[in-house]
Amino acid sequence: MEPLLGLFAASFAAATLFPLPSEAALFAYLQLHPENAALAVAVATVGNTAGGMTSYLIGRFIPQKKLDSKAVQSVRRYGAPITALAWLPIVGDALSVAAGWLRIHWAAALGFMAAGRFARYVVVAYFS
Repeated sequence: MEPLLGLFAASFAAATLFPLPSEAALFAYLQLHPENAALAVAVATVGNTAGGMTSYLIGRFIPQKKLDSKAVQSVRRYGAPITALAWLPIVGDALSVAAGWLRIHWAAALGFMAAGRFARYVVVAYFS
């Protein structure tokens, strides 16, 4: 159970401003416990999505003033579906924060974030 907590923590932290490779944590876990692939993908997805929603929440607390970053422009243009790409390095955190700042509906952002992150972890598990 302890390695799964570590996987959750690494996945959560990787979705915030800490530059951690959660894919590497999942890959390492699966090398030791390949029989738990579905559980590991679920844990990594939940942890990483929770981290992404934490960034979303931070965005909600940023005062409303004029911002014109690329992330804000993308979220304005595409709405919640763009948060499916919030797992991407560098721009992903900005997409999550921008979604919160723009007050994108939390449930839509949560659903798209989770779907994108889940798909990425399925690919990692498949190639592990």
